[in-house]
Amino acid sequence: MSSLEFHIGQRVTAKVRTGVYIGEIVERYDPRLVVQVLAVVKHPEQGDLHHPYNPDVPMFHERRALAYSEKTTVLPRDVEHYEGDIPDYKESLLHAAQQELEKLDKLNRWTAKSMENMKALMESY
Repeated sequence: MSSLEFHIGQRVTAKVRTGVYIGEIVERYDPRLVVQVLAVVKHPEQGDLHHPYNPDVPMFHERRALAYSEKTTVLPRDVEHYEGDIPDYKESLLHAAQQELEKLDKLNRWTAKSMENMKALMESY
C-alpha cells in the first residue's frame, strides 16, 4: 500500500519488527507513516532476529513492547486499516505477553517430546 492511502487520525494496525500494535497515524514522513501506539496485538519476540530460536548467540536481545502513546515510524506495507474498539493498553499488553509466553511454553514442550523421540530412535539405530 502507498502512504497516500492512509491519512492522519486514521486507526491502523502496524507491524514493528516482530510486534504488532493498534495505533493512530499522527504524521506522514514519506515514505513512512508515524504511528502513535494505543494497544498491543502481538508482543515482540525475544532473542536475535537474524538467528531465531537460537539461544547461543553473542547477544540475546530482550525486546519490550512499545509503550502507550509511543510514536514509531512504519512503512506503509506494514500498516493495515483498523476497524473496531481499541482495547485498554495495559490489558492488551498483558494479554499479548501471555500469548507469547504460551507460544514459548508450547515450543518448549514440543522440544522436550522431540528430544525423547530422537533419543529413542538413536537407541534403535
